[in-house]
Amino acid sequence: NQVIGDELLRFKDRVGHPMVLAMTHEEAVTDLARSVINSYKQLPFVVYQFQLKFRDEPRPRGGLIRVREFVMKDAYSFHHNQDNLDSFYTQAYQAYERIFKRVGIKPVIVQSDTGIMGGKLAHEFMLETEHGEDCLIIGEESGYAANQEIAEFDRESQPHEMKPLEKVATPNKKTIEEVSNFLTISPKETMKMVFYDANPGLICIVLRGDLNASDTKIKNYLKVPGLSPANEEQIRSAGMEPGYASPLNIEQTKGCQVLVDISIQSGSNFVGGANEEGFHYRNVNFGRDFNSQKLGDFAIAEEGHLCSTGKGRLKAIRGIEIGNIFKLGTKFSESMKCNFLDDKGKQNPAIMGCYGIGIGRLMASVCEKYHDDFGPVWPKSIAPFHIHLVSIGQDEPVLEACTRLYQELLSQGHEVLFDDRDERPGVKFKDGDLWGIPLRLAISKKTLENQQCEFKPRSAPKPELIGLEQVKLNVTDFLKQD
Repeated sequence: NQVIGDELLRFKDRVGHPMVLAMTHEEAVTDLARSVINSYKQLPFVVYQFQLKFRDEPRPRGGLIRVREFVMKDAYSFHHNQDNLDSFYTQAYQAYERIFKRVGIKPVIVQSDTGIMGGKLAHEFMLETEHGEDCLIIGEESGYAANQEIAEFDRESQPHEMKPLEKVATPNKKTIEEVSNFLTISPKETMKMVFYDANPGLICIVLRGDLNASDTKIKNYLKVPGLSPANEEQIRSAGMEPGYASPLNIEQTKGCQVLVDISIQSGSNFVGGANEEGFHYRNVNFGRDFNSQKLGDFAIAEEGHLCSTGKGRLKAIRGIEIGNIFKLGTKFSESMKCNFLDDKGKQNPAIMGCYGIGIGRLMASVCEKYHDDFGPVWPKSIAPFHIHLVSIGQDEPVLEACTRLYQELLSQGHEVLFDDRDERPGVKFKDGDLWGIPLRLAISKKTLENQQCEFKPRSAPKPELIGLEQVKLNVTDFLKQD
């Protein structure tokens, strides 16, 4: 409740008790498990559910992609050691690949931020689409893939012999672009600072001028739930001048932390602020001119950066998250005392994993991938029905022929929607397109006179006429196709 931000739906009941609507159920499942687990002999085991969940989204958007109320398939596993979790995690990973293949999606699988779930490792299964809400960083040559929030990259730093510090006038030149143009240097040769209010305290990020700070990496490093931009008053109170800020000659206290990106540690002779209006320094070097013990990867990976493996350039694509898996470790079991006795009689916290698929957003993602101008084109494996059987007109012989064919197709195990409504053919066909059923069969007075039936796969431009005696065989062959 305290770790999660505003997206957790909080309210009070009629007598003032604080209540929440769950957006995830790790605590509830851990509470259930601790009432059952006693011995290592009961492990491993997994429980799963299909459950309604809630997020207090500020702006529901993207159809079923980002909504306040949604259905999830969740699974939670409990293990007696890390190797056992690792083995099950691999099985879950492979099972998810098969699930998404079955619904017609080949996901892009990326390492992701563990976020509020904690744990050591997480993967997201993403549908690549230009309308995706997430940015994914892919190394096509190396096989590297990660969510941009945590993606790594090579800074390609080329350190040189340190030159003497030199103060230069840069009147009214505050941005990296302005300073670079004025001094006729590349943004890669500059150094900038990004400031956050960590409530309380000022967080100062020092990174190369051509890079952007990653909020997620910074939050994970500091282990804080959120960050907000610092104001000019906070920056000046720490001894720095906005627009000309620099980590030189400032006092790093509990109220002011300086985090240095590895681009600065591995580079040299940067142009950085002088903490004085209208002035910068040339040849600023980490270790000589300023120091910090807080070194790390605090920059966003972007398209064109060198892959962290050194193999090729990174590519950025958009994606929709359709599933995720986490190695939770003992975050929940330790705090909630979900323990077991091992073979030596010692108590240990159960080691956990969790595995989720958003049912609504998966449906929306499949629709995003498989559709045309008339509606969705559902893969056969998840279509609401395999066959849309349409009677054209209300003539008794037509209805009888359709009913007979309907019974025969059902007896073969096919899922059939028999549309015998007293509606015009265009209405029925239009509805069928919106339903996205893979195959349409239609019988009219005219086709029946020739003992024929209209046979139209959903994605085909036009129907073809086939003999009624061929229908069952053609249907079977069509549904066997990938």
